[in-house]
Amino acid sequence: MMKIQIPEKVNKIIRTLAAAGHEAYAVGGCVRDAVLGREPADWDITTSAAPVEVKALFRKTIDTGIQHGTVTVMLENEGFEVTTYRVDGEYEDGRHPKEVQFTKSLLEDLKRRDFTINAMAYNEKEGLVDAFDGVGDLRQGIIRCVGSAEERFTEDALRMMRAVRFSAQLGFELEADTRAAIGKLCGNLVKVSAERIQAELVKILVSPYPEKLRDAWENGLTGAVLPEFDLCMECEQNNPHHIYSVGEHTIHALKHVEADRILRLSVLFHDFGKPEVKTTDEEGIDHFKRHPLVSEELAREILKRLRFDNETIRQVSKLVWCHDYHPSLTLAGVRRTLNQIGEDLFPMYLKIQRADILAQNPDLQEPKLKALEKVSQLYEQILKEKDCITLKQLAVSGRDLMEKGFSSGPQLGEILQYLLELVLEDPGKNEKEWLLEEACRYQSDAELRE
Repeated sequence: MMKIQIPEKVNKIIRTLAAAGHEAYAVGGCVRDAVLGREPADWDITTSAAPVEVKALFRKTIDTGIQHGTVTVMLENEGFEVTTYRVDGEYEDGRHPKEVQFTKSLLEDLKRRDFTINAMAYNEKEGLVDAFDGVGDLRQGIIRCVGSAEERFTEDALRMMRAVRFSAQLGFELEADTRAAIGKLCGNLVKVSAERIQAELVKILVSPYPEKLRDAWENGLTGAVLPEFDLCMECEQNNPHHIYSVGEHTIHALKHVEADRILRLSVLFHDFGKPEVKTTDEEGIDHFKRHPLVSEELAREILKRLRFDNETIRQVSKLVWCHDYHPSLTLAGVRRTLNQIGEDLFPMYLKIQRADILAQNPDLQEPKLKALEKVSQLYEQILKEKDCITLKQLAVSGRDLMEKGFSSGPQLGEILQYLLELVLEDPGKNEKEWLLEEACRYQSDAELRE
């Protein structure tokens, strides 16, 4: 009998339910991860006990999803979801069942789950309950639906995105019938909320295998939720610097940047504008002028469409906008770029540009990587010397200028920006007295020009 190490608190809940005459098992993703030898993020429990019976057995519970049979049992400030065996009623909208019926049968409960690898249950007394050969699919590296794939995806269309997500997280392949059902039913994703689509897309992107996004494209999923990506997959790049289509270049670039949400989203969108701006010259060479600006506009639109928060939209759109920016290889050039991009995003900009280069023509990568390394070295030097990069670090402020008799208003901001430009060129000039004198000179020259 397969043995799984269950945390003591989980065992305590299972034993308490069993002592009261109920069945109880750890179930779902935690069992899958334990079989794989991974540390489960959390432990879910399924039971034959009704919610009211669960609540009666434990001192502190929270009704987290009582209408669906879920009660959170609190043990020493740690919560564990305990859900009554259930059978989903008819799905009318491709998103959630019209009603939920409780059952006393573990098998009936497992039948309604999405994939075989998520339809296993375990307790120490009965061992592993694996009615659909989830262990076999784990060994073969396969994502397979429980029962009929078409039925499972018709019940909840998001399961199609989840199939790709699990394949990306585990490095598994989609089983043939599961893949075919996705191709047939992918259009149903339009019924799913943007928030749920967003969550699955991000999980695919930050997974160990973000290239599985290609599976989402091949099976029609991106066509339903991210059609701009399909245009990228169809957009060839006949240019010496590239060997892939825009979409394939993007997939390769995703593999060259760490699994950070902002970084991976920025890489995903960085070239989305290329299909729109593509031109071909007389020699048959493709060009993509202004693509960062168009990509930034598209990124902003798509992120809003998928209900991302404002801070994510700000960071990603800014990184997309600047991803192709190449400063002069001087301290002043890097200081100016640092000022434009922002101190918070500059390290990410360097990582995105490196990923972008590594997904281009290998024969032309070396000089680009050397230039990027030089930018990184100059950036480190700027940080070490604590050079002034922003108006906040300038030795004079608007208040200082007004105390010297300068009027408030747009001209004040113009003078401060002028002073910052001088300091970005030469940080040694960031001295209050010198800057005040320079401000007076600037205003005198401006009055003469008028």
